Amino acid sequence: MPTFRYKAYNSGGSAVSGAIDADTERQAMAQLKAKGLLPRELLEEGAPGTAAKPFSFQRGVSAADLSLFTRRLATLVASAVPLFEAIVSLHEQEENGFLRQVLARVRDRIAEGASLSRALASEPKIFGESYVSMVSAGEAGGALDAVLERLADFLEEQDEVRGRVTSAMAYPILMMLVGSGVMLFLLTVVIPKIVVIFEDSKASLPLITVILIKFSHFLRGWWWIPAGLAVASVPLYRNAMKRDSMRMKRDELLLKIPLAGGMLQRLILSRFARVLGLLLSSGVPIIRALDITSEVVVNRVYRSFLHEVMEEVAQGGSLSGSLKKSALFPPLLVHLASVGEKGGTLETMLIKAGVAYEREFSTRLTRLMGLLEPLLVLGMGVAVGIVVMAVLLPIFELNQLVK
Repeated sequence: MPTFRYKAYNSGGSAVSGAIDADTERQAMAQLKAKGLLPRELLEEGAPGTAAKPFSFQRGVSAADLSLFTRRLATLVASAVPLFEAIVSLHEQEENGFLRQVLARVRDRIAEGASLSRALASEPKIFGESYVSMVSAGEAGGALDAVLERLADFLEEQDEVRGRVTSAMAYPILMMLVGSGVMLFLLTVVIPKIVVIFEDSKASLPLITVILIKFSHFLRGWWWIPAGLAVASVPLYRNAMKRDSMRMKRDELLLKIPLAGGMLQRLILSRFARVLGLLLSSGVPIIRALDITSEVVVNRVYRSFLHEVMEEVAQGGSLSGSLKKSALFPPLLVHLASVGEKGGTLETMLIKAGVAYEREFSTRLTRLMGLLEPLLVLGMGVAVGIVVMAVLLPIFELNQLVK
């Protein structure tokens, strides 16, 4: 009989995990349901693809597809359409093949009597823990349509931010690729043909020309060394990132990079504040919300500190007081959290802070791209100019000798 590993929530909202024996996944789900557990991950031991990451709003489908599904479901639920009929309708009109298969399984589980959150929790590759927790809180509070609307808004906004970053980086990356291609062409095709003239003349060459010739010879004769290093760096990096200590060092380094580190911090703060505010406004308890948010915030420096914050809040401390102990959280966020705690509007203040940091990130991104583009053009011009100068200098010297 197969053994299934599960991660679930008990009736008190605490996370539990363990193993259960069952003939099929459906039987395993039924056993967990009988025990009063809400599964968020159920995987058969030894089955392929068991390395699913449970903490994410979406995986396996695009954010646009998931937000559209969530928006449509919210509209149907708000229109008093029975949940089963709503899922059936969305399944029938879904064009994304993978998501359509997922909705078919969700529909079958709801038909067996499972709640929406339980049905979604059985698909951790698509509906992450944060998504399922908010849906579960919405069901418990009788505000499922409002929670789904907030989820759809959040997914659309995150997709918009991702699109802005992609669009901003497209031009610099293209410039770097074109510039690298031009330089490789000059060094491996053009320069070797011109060098023959200098070698036949037996004249002494300028240092810059000698360096360029040697570099050209190296690329033509030993090109496999840099190519091999580039290819080998990928598995080496992946193996290094399997260790938590290396991941922590990488994340610390990312935060210290000039300009980019500050932008990354704003993006992390925006995601932290918006996700935490969204979870709290949906009725998720603060300890559970902090636990989920610490995993959504992928930077391990922040994640490690948030675990400490969670322990302090669980012992009766305030969120703002805990955040104030670290320079990772700026005074603005701490102050807004403090005002929210005192006024009973913590979730509203956190969402406002998230919006503010998202706008600040967008502004910095626009400025950085405006600065980076002319710098790239200048860099390409300087590189090509050096090559041209290395070629022209010995030609001028040859002319002088002829005269």
